[in-house]
Amino acid sequence: MSDEISQFRPLDPGRVNLMDPVEVRYWCQELGCTASALEDAVDEVGEHIAAVRAQLEAGQAGAH
Repeated sequence: MSDEISQFRPLDPGRVNLMDPVEVRYWCQELGCTASALEDAVDEVGEHIAAVRAQLEAGQAGAH
């Protein structure tokens, strides 16, 4: 699986596609989050990666 993710590149690197399990694993690895946290962030702010990243960072800051 790690080889699959290390070689993977999203078709649209500016957006998170939750319908593609490989892409979900890719973004979880890139963003250091769980699939559940990724889905929650996309539900909150949409699929644009900058907004998702900011949402995840804000959530991590609030958790400490």
